[in-house]
Amino acid sequence: MASIVKEKLDFRSGEAACVGYLYRKPSASPKPCIIMGAGFGGTQDTPSMIAVATALAEAGYHAFTFDYRHLGESEGEPRQLVSVPGQQEDFLSAIRFIKEHPQVDKTCLGLWGSSLGGGHVISVAAKSKEIAAVIAQIPFNGFPKQSGRSLWQTLKLLHIIRKDWRRGQKGLSPLYIPAVGSKGELAVMTGDEAAKTIAGMQSKTWRNEVAPRGIVEMIKYKPSHAANKIEAAVLICYGEYDRETQGPQTEELIRSIPHAEVKAYPVSHFEFYEPGIREQIIADQIDFLRRSFT
Repeated sequence: MASIVKEKLDFRSGEAACVGYLYRKPSASPKPCIIMGAGFGGTQDTPSMIAVATALAEAGYHAFTFDYRHLGESEGEPRQLVSVPGQQEDFLSAIRFIKEHPQVDKTCLGLWGSSLGGGHVISVAAKSKEIAAVIAQIPFNGFPKQSGRSLWQTLKLLHIIRKDWRRGQKGLSPLYIPAVGSKGELAVMTGDEAAKTIAGMQSKTWRNEVAPRGIVEMIKYKPSHAANKIEAAVLICYGEYDRETQGPQTEELIRSIPHAEVKAYPVSHFEFYEPGIREQIIADQIDFLRRSFT
């Protein structure tokens, strides 16, 4: 990464000051830029986000990562709140901001998002006609019908979501729960693979907790509803054994974008973030960008 410049940049989104980093090679000429958004509760300093941004920069693109409001280095209270409309606004604000950077070719802008961020890039591209390429990795398109939870575990989760949502309506602090947990634990995403991935997480700002009130917005969130408005080239990368963004929801998203290019991988949701697997996925994504920006 010695040859890659990592420039810290602040921008406004609504009432929050958001923090981003532009990854690029030293260059005197403007280059295409990929604006990147993390998944549910994710931050830009997690190993996978850094790996993708670095790989894009090494391939000759600029990569602009940023933290959504309420998360990581960005402002926003309460902390650890995942706001669907707020994060979409942050994406749009990041686009408006970074395209004015002197090193960015504003005619060649792309979006990259993973999991919930993969759903956001679909929704945002439908609103922003200046986007030329979209990479939606294991994209969220509504909660899966089969979560792997027992009825009792589901009821417990719904109870804490409702209770925390009511606290939010009163301006009270959140009743935090883990974003990711082991099977049987009260968490948004559970399973042995999920827990294994989190155990290996190395990040100064990422915290394994979220305000469950934010899930109320996610319950109604279907990026496929707006996908037919996208004019950009689209690549959807999904896992054949994904339990978090499952086949029926992904297939619905694919059908809603007839011109989308699709890549399937024989892995689960969290394996997308593992070294050794993500390298091939990143290579496919860079190939897509090269074809999209010609």
